[in-house]
Amino acid sequence: MRRLKTILSEHLLESAKSVGPIVLIIIALCFSIAPLSNSVFGAFLTGAALLILGMSFFNLGVQTAMTPIGERIGTFITRSRKLWIVVLVSFLIGFFITLSEPDLQVLANQIPSVPNAVLVVSVAVGVGLFLVTALLRMLFSIPISWILLVCYIVVFGLAAFVPHEFLAIAFDAGGVTTGPMTVPFIMSLGLGVSAIRSDKHASDDSFGLVALSSVGPILTVMILGLLYHPESADYAALLPGQTSNSVELWGQFINKEIGFAFYIEDVALALAPVFASFVLFQLFAFRMKRKAFWKTIIGIFYTFVGLVLFLTGVNVGFMPAGHALGGILAELPYNWIIIPIAMLIGYFIVAAEPAVHVLNRQVEEISSGVIPAKAMRISLSIGMCISLGLSMIRLLTGISVMWFLIPGYGIALLLAFFVPKIFTAIAFDSGGVASGPMTATFLLPFAIGICSCLDGRTITDAFGIVAMVAMTPLITIQIMGFFYKIRLKPSEETEETQFTDEGDSGIIE
Repeated sequence: MRRLKTILSEHLLESAKSVGPIVLIIIALCFSIAPLSNSVFGAFLTGAALLILGMSFFNLGVQTAMTPIGERIGTFITRSRKLWIVVLVSFLIGFFITLSEPDLQVLANQIPSVPNAVLVVSVAVGVGLFLVTALLRMLFSIPISWILLVCYIVVFGLAAFVPHEFLAIAFDAGGVTTGPMTVPFIMSLGLGVSAIRSDKHASDDSFGLVALSSVGPILTVMILGLLYHPESADYAALLPGQTSNSVELWGQFINKEIGFAFYIEDVALALAPVFASFVLFQLFAFRMKRKAFWKTIIGIFYTFVGLVLFLTGVNVGFMPAGHALGGILAELPYNWIIIPIAMLIGYFIVAAEPAVHVLNRQVEEISSGVIPAKAMRISLSIGMCISLGLSMIRLLTGISVMWFLIPGYGIALLLAFFVPKIFTAIAFDSGGVASGPMTATFLLPFAIGICSCLDGRTITDAFGIVAMVAMTPLITIQIMGFFYKIRLKPSEETEETQFTDEGDSGIIE
């Protein structure tokens, strides 16, 4: 029990350090150029407290349950040596986890003329199919750079035929689908599969599952865009109402539509496939000892508590604050200031994404510290900073998101052939990881608030910000890999540490 308290306190401190800067920036804006109403500001502060507490429990749950379950399942399906088991199990895992991903439910309510069930099932099928592709790539050691090149040629080729209203949303779908529920499990699944391989490239291939799983939703939403034609491009955000006292304020957090009651049910559905999979594998494959079994069950409960607290905090606290701030800043006579403010917010807000901590920790562990978590954090922050700066320019000028995405992905795919392949896999994973619930519930409402005041079209101008957030880490992480490659030239490498063009992972043996 004492050890548990120590670990939880460490996670609380880590979460406070991650969320603190973005909270301070928003408070500074509220007391200077962008005053918020008392109800919105009070909800924001309450949401920030829930955010810190939720991230702490979530990270504890991932450490004690989600990662071990994923690794064990990955190890089991690989050891089976039966291709049909790998294909079937990986598809079912991708399908059912995505089916109840909280971020996907948010997106489903925002796409006009497409029934929610059709969208959710289609995206889940896309993730399932591409998770199968990602695992087969690992098992057969196929270079990820070539697979990504083919996938995005198909994506941008199909984009030429998709209605303009669906393009930004399709790329947004690739980002939000790989959220806090999906990412930890998929990444640990990759670690379990790579642990069976004994070749020197196994650790390189342990990443890339999130990258390929993000492509499926883009394609499926584009296909839906060819089948469904939106009658309206209007969008109305579901935001909490104004409150006059603390009791009404707390009432927003226990609201059945957007508060605790809603997310208790939503997260329970999201975790149900994971829990059912764990129980089935425990009965027929794992056969863990009683102590380890109950430790995992408790870890799943920690994940449940953490996600409920986190998602309630960001949806009830951060969503209205983001929407209001965007609208106020857009009405300023010097509204160009949105660009540097958004860049500053972007630099710090990425640290508040729960799955980012999972990725950084796994990268550092797999590379034995050769790729430190600090370097990952800085690269992701720079990427987020650039993406939000470009997004604000797009909002102020009305430039189509495709003018940024096509050259951006072109640069990212070109870099993939010049950097160690572990950095390519990590970079494309980072795109899905960085565009999580903080992006969907703060940055997207922030963009919608700006768009509504500038008389823009929400569905084409505001949407696309998630896609921009998912794109820039592909470039910044690979640039980091390029510098690593230069620093560790063959003449300067030792036998213990090396990055080669063939894709050695850089792990110190």
